[in-house]
Amino acid sequence: MCPKRFAFERDVRTLARHGVNCLAYDEAIIAQQDRIQQEIANNNPLVSERKQLSVLQGEYSEEDTVYQLKIKDLHKKYSYIRKTRPDGNCFYRAFGFAHLESLLDDGKELQKFKEVAAKSKVDLVDQGFTEFTIEDFHHTFMDLIELCEKQPSLKELLRSFNDQNVSDYVVVYLRLLTSGYLQREHAFFQHFIEGARSVKEFCQQEVEPMSKESDHIHIIALAQALNLSILVEYMDRGEGGTVNHHVFPEGGDPRIFLLYRPGHYDILYK
Repeated sequence: MCPKRFAFERDVRTLARHGVNCLAYDEAIIAQQDRIQQEIANNNPLVSERKQLSVLQGEYSEEDTVYQLKIKDLHKKYSYIRKTRPDGNCFYRAFGFAHLESLLDDGKELQKFKEVAAKSKVDLVDQGFTEFTIEDFHHTFMDLIELCEKQPSLKELLRSFNDQNVSDYVVVYLRLLTSGYLQREHAFFQHFIEGARSVKEFCQQEVEPMSKESDHIHIIALAQALNLSILVEYMDRGEGGTVNHHVFPEGGDPRIFLLYRPGHYDILYK
């Protein structure tokens, strides 16, 4: 979550705990969130150009030894990073771009992925998703895959992902795929959902809506829904100077490498 938005909402919750009627603050909250989102949009493309991994060092003070050591550890395996906008959709956007980018020079894997993607809409409709409501999102998803078949320049793919309409439609469809897989395998995933919510309720509240952040359960579901492998490097303030990683699903051979910092995902390159 954006630090400014978090701080603002925290202050309003504090007022509520002290008995202040916060209904009058609703419009202020919305206006503040809109300003923050606009500021984020002005300063961050949906998907950036590829950058030297060393740019991370400048984001933390030299005295921040925890993160500086972990960035040095990342340098042992990766040389570049591609950043995504911190808007709550970063996992899906990073995943979508990284995978299609990896397929630009791999026609065989691209065709396999196209077949899986084409069938995915049928699977969702068979589950009860309304075809009318998902077909535009699926169509945009397939259009991007077909664009990759034409072997476009990387710049052209990047331009598509920075088109808000195209990019957001892809995010929506990836969210639907994640939701569909979680619900198909509800007996397994129910054990990982906190509270008294069903898997369907979790999907309606935490998976399908835009701007909802993603965690392990989302990554596992999307990786398995598309029969892909994802490696996530976790950089947090845990002890030790090394970055921990996890492969989804376990034992897979990943071609997508993501960096997770609390609340945000970017793309890494070997």
